[in-house]
Amino acid sequence: MTLVTTVAPENATGIIKEGYDMFMKNVGTIPQPMRLMSLSPALFELQLKRIQYFSKHPKLSFALLVHIRYLASKTLDYGYCMDLNLHFLKKLGYDDEALRMMEEDPGKSMLEENESTMLDFVIRAIKKPDSITPEDMAELKEQGYEEQDMLEALAQGVGMIDHAIMMQVFRIDQNCEVAYTSP
Repeated sequence: MTLVTTVAPENATGIIKEGYDMFMKNVGTIPQPMRLMSLSPALFELQLKRIQYFSKHPKLSFALLVHIRYLASKTLDYGYCMDLNLHFLKKLGYDDEALRMMEEDPGKSMLEENESTMLDFVIRAIKKPDSITPEDMAELKEQGYEEQDMLEALAQGVGMIDHAIMMQVFRIDQNCEVAYTSP
């Protein structure tokens, strides 16, 4: 049983209503982490701005960000975001075998080479931060990324940590309905 009472869609007003409406239009559901964030309109708005920023990122594609969130949430055993991003990966064309291969080696994703390199960088950084070398940074720069892109890609991955912990602490349902709809 959940320990907090979030804002129900029918009771949403202001920025919470705007965000809920956006999610229903674009995703078909209101993600549970955003329902949790509805307890704090200020934090909800910050998270919404973050989502909007990344949705227009000039170098970090939707596909790359989905891969980062999926593998980061898998690493953290964060069921809700793992399922939600699995849904998006399947819409991008992944089957079970392709997913298994990518999970074992992020370099075997269906992304472009430079995006696979960034994905590998982010997941290695999350698993073992001190494994990142100057050579890793140089390789990403050679592939067209700037240090800002590296920071922002990593922020997308480590951003799973705060939601994963808050969802567990407040016992928010980890079931992701949208993940089980057909692509």
